[in-house]
Amino acid sequence: MKLYTKLLVASLFLSVSAFAAQPVGLRCEYLVNPLGIDAPHPRLTWMLADARQGAKQSAYQVIVGLDSAEVSRGIGNAWSTAKVNSPAILATYQGKGLQPYTKYYWRVQAWDKDGVKTTPSAISSFETGLMGMGNWKGTWISDHNGVNVKPAPYFRTTFSTKKKVKSARAYIAVAGLYELYLNGEKIGNHRLDPMYTRFDRRTLYVTYDVTAQVATGKNAIGVLLGNGWYNHQSTAVWDFHLAAWRARPTFCLDFRITYDDGTFETISSNEQWKTSLSPITLNSIYTAEHYDAQLDQPGWNTVDFDDKKWKPAFARPTPSQNIVSQQVVPVRAVETIPAKSITKLDDESVVFDLGRNISGVSKITVSGKAGTVIRLKHGERLYKNGHVDLSNIDLHYRPTDDKDPFQVDIFTLSGKGQESFMPKFNYKGFQYVEVTSSEPVELNKESLTGYFMHSDVPPVGTVATSNPTINKIWYATNNSYLSNLFGYPTDCPQREKNGWTGDAIIASETGLYSFDGITVYEKWMADHRDEQQPNGVLPSIIPTAGWGYEWGNGPDWTSTIAMIPWNVYLFYGDQKILADNYDNIRRYVNHINDLYPSGLCSWGLGDWVPVKSVSPVELTSTCYYYADVTILAKAAKLLGKTDDYAKYTTLQAKIKKAFNDKYLNEQTANYNKGLQTELAVPLFMGIVPDNFKAKIAAKLADRVAADNFHLDVGILGGKAIMNALSDNGYADVAYKIASQETFPSWGWWIKNGATTLYENWDIDAKSDISLNHIMFGGIGAWLYRGIGGIQPDEQQSGFKHVVLKPNFVAGLNEFDGSHTGPYGKITSIWKRNGNAVEYTVTIPANTTAGVVLPQGKKASLNGKAISTAKAIEISAGTYRFTIN
Repeated sequence: MKLYTKLLVASLFLSVSAFAAQPVGLRCEYLVNPLGIDAPHPRLTWMLADARQGAKQSAYQVIVGLDSAEVSRGIGNAWSTAKVNSPAILATYQGKGLQPYTKYYWRVQAWDKDGVKTTPSAISSFETGLMGMGNWKGTWISDHNGVNVKPAPYFRTTFSTKKKVKSARAYIAVAGLYELYLNGEKIGNHRLDPMYTRFDRRTLYVTYDVTAQVATGKNAIGVLLGNGWYNHQSTAVWDFHLAAWRARPTFCLDFRITYDDGTFETISSNEQWKTSLSPITLNSIYTAEHYDAQLDQPGWNTVDFDDKKWKPAFARPTPSQNIVSQQVVPVRAVETIPAKSITKLDDESVVFDLGRNISGVSKITVSGKAGTVIRLKHGERLYKNGHVDLSNIDLHYRPTDDKDPFQVDIFTLSGKGQESFMPKFNYKGFQYVEVTSSEPVELNKESLTGYFMHSDVPPVGTVATSNPTINKIWYATNNSYLSNLFGYPTDCPQREKNGWTGDAIIASETGLYSFDGITVYEKWMADHRDEQQPNGVLPSIIPTAGWGYEWGNGPDWTSTIAMIPWNVYLFYGDQKILADNYDNIRRYVNHINDLYPSGLCSWGLGDWVPVKSVSPVELTSTCYYYADVTILAKAAKLLGKTDDYAKYTTLQAKIKKAFNDKYLNEQTANYNKGLQTELAVPLFMGIVPDNFKAKIAAKLADRVAADNFHLDVGILGGKAIMNALSDNGYADVAYKIASQETFPSWGWWIKNGATTLYENWDIDAKSDISLNHIMFGGIGAWLYRGIGGIQPDEQQSGFKHVVLKPNFVAGLNEFDGSHTGPYGKITSIWKRNGNAVEYTVTIPANTTAGVVLPQGKKASLNGKAISTAKAIEISAGTYRFTIN
C-alpha cells in the first residue's frame, strides 16, 4: 500500500469506535497534507468521528497558522474562525493571504450534538507552492535536438550545500514526461508525471519534499525527459503528431533549500546544465519503449560522474503562460501482478499470462549475451497457435515504418549479468506478453512481472453479493474504470488512450461510488475549459491535439461539461466544480439552442455499439440536451443566478414539450418503436411526463421480457436501462438482466473469462472489440443504488442526507454494500432469512437518512413494528430492520 493510501486509510476512513468524538480525516483540496498548492483559498474538509446514535456536529472552529505548537494550543496567526454554529464539514480558507513556499498547520475544533466540545483534531498541514508565474527562477531548457530525434535526453547539474539544511523542495514543470533524481535516487513514486493537458494553455508542475535526499556538501540533480503527449512521434488516426504545441520535451526546475539559519538558496535549471542522450532509444506513450543497455551511462545522476563529453543545455520558450500546481492523486504502479503461467511456443518465443487484463507495464529480468535483442509484445488475446494477437487493438495505428511496433517493448542487453527493464514513459493494455529473443536466453515464470498502473484513487466503495457472477462483474467494472484513469478518464488503455467524453459520462457515477476521484475530475474539467471554443463547442476527446471538434461531439458525448460537475456535486456536496464550470455549461447549452431552436437536437453519435436495434440519434441526443439544461437550471439556482434559473427552466420545458410531442404516443404509452433504449433513456433523463412514468416503465419491463430479459442496447441505453427499471418499480427485471450469463450480457463476458469490461457485447464482432473498455460500466453504479439503494439526496448533497432505498430482488439472497462519502462510511446490508429479509444500515455521524422500504410489507425496526407507507427518517448510527 502506497504512503498516500496509508495516510488516507488512517485518517479519512478512520473506523469509529468508543473513543470520544473528534474531527478526523482532515484534507486540504481533497488531499492529505498536500505540497505545492496554488489555490489562494484552499478548501479544508474533515469528518466527525462519533460512534453514538444520533451523533452530529453542532458547531466548528478552524485554526490555521505557521507554528504547529501554537495551532495545537488553539492559536491561528493565519486564520482562526469564530465558533461557527453549523454542521458543515467544509470550510474555504478566508484568512491572511497565503505566501509562497510556506507550510501552514491547521486543526479543527468541533462541538457535538449536545453542544459539548469534542477532542480537537490532530494537526494537519498544507504547503504552498510558487503561487504564481512570477516566482519561477529557472529557465526552460531542453537539448539541441528536434522533434524527430528518438532517444530520450538526460540532464544534470551539481551544487553544494554550505550550511545545515532545514528543508528542501523541488518544483519541476515539464512539457512531456520526466523522472527526477537526486544523488542517484529517483525522487517520488509517481509514474507518467506530469499529467496530460493542453500543453500550450496549461502546464503542470509537481512539488517534492527532498530534504532527506540532500547530502552535506556536493549534490547532483538528474532529470530524464520523455515525450508523452507533448512530442508524439507515433502516427495514428488522431494526428497527435501534428499538435500545434509539439516540440522536443522541456522542463523548468527550481530546487529551493532552506537552511537552519533562515536563509535560502535556489538551484535552478539553466543553460549551464549538461545534457546527453540516454539509453532509451524510443519512447512513445502510445506504442512502447525501447532501451539499449549497451548505451548505459552508470552514475549519470551522481556527483562523481564525468560529464565532460556532455553538451550544454539549450534554452526553450515557456510552453504556456499558465503554469499551475498538479494537485491530483498521482499515477502509480499500484499493484504488482506475478505471471500466472509461461508457455514455450518455440525456440525463440514464450508467452507469459498474467491471468487478468490490466493497464500498465511489464518488467523483465534476464541474462544474456551483449547485443541480444528482447522483444516484448503485449496484447489482450491469443491466436489459436498461442501467439499474441493484436488485431483487436492496433487498427487505428498508422506506422510509417517498422521501427515502432505497436505495444512491443524492445530491450537490448548489455551482457553484464542479470539485467532488468521496465518502461518509464509508456503504458499498455494487456494480459499476455510474448517474449522473443534474438539469442537464446533462459526464462521462467518469475522472469516477468506485470504492474497495474492508474491514478491511485483510494477505494471508497464495496459490493459483495451471494451471486458470484455479480461479484465478478463489479470487480471487472472497477478494473476497467481504473485501467482508464491516468489523470483523465480514457476509453481504453491500448488502442487509443483517448479522453472520450461519452465513455466518461457513463463511468463517472460508477467511479464516484467506488473511488475518491474528485481531484481527477476537477483536473479534467479544467481540460474542458482549455479546449472549449468561444462558441461553446467541445471536442469529443479531451485533451486533444485538434481532433474531435468535427466528429462525435454532440450532447450525448460532450455532456461531460454539465453531467460530471453535477455528479461530483451530488457526491461531495461541494459547489466549487459547478461554479468553476458554470459559464462553460451555459455557453455549451446556448450553442445547442442556437443550432436547434425547435428544442429537438439531432447532433450526436447515438446509441453506440448496440446489440441489434438502432434508436434515432435525435431521440437520445435531445434527452441528453434536456439533462444538460436541467443541470444548468439547477446550478443557476444553487449559485444564486436568478435570471438564468428562469431562462433555463423555460428552455427545459420547451425541450420536454417538443420531445414528447414528437416521440410520445399517448394512446399506446410508448416512445417511437418502443425499443429498450427508446424507453429507458427518456425515463432515466426525466423527460417523461409524470402521468406517463408508470406506463412507460411498465412498457419497458414488457419490452425486456419480450427480449427474454436480455439487453438490446448500446452504451446510452446500457447506462439508462438499469436505473430506469429499478427507480420505477421494476428492480427484479433489472436484476434478471444483470444476472444473465448468456449473450448479450455482462455475465456472458464473465463466463468467457473477462476480468475487465469489453467494448462490444459480441465477443467475436468484426470491429469495436477492445477487451478493456468502460463504456458499458454503468452497471457498477447500479449495484450500489439499484440493489443496495445507496443514493445521494439532491436537496442535501454530499450524502448529508442519505437516501436508502434497497431492492430485495428475487433470485439474490444477500447483498453487502458500502460507500464512504464526505461524512463517513454508509453501509447497506441485507440477507434473506426464510420468508423475511434482515436489513442493516449504518450512516455516519453528522448525517441523516431516509429509509424507503417496500410498501405493503410488514416491517420492524429493532423488533418494533413500523410503517412502510413513507420513508423512515433516521439519524446517525446502526439500525436493523426486518421485512416480512
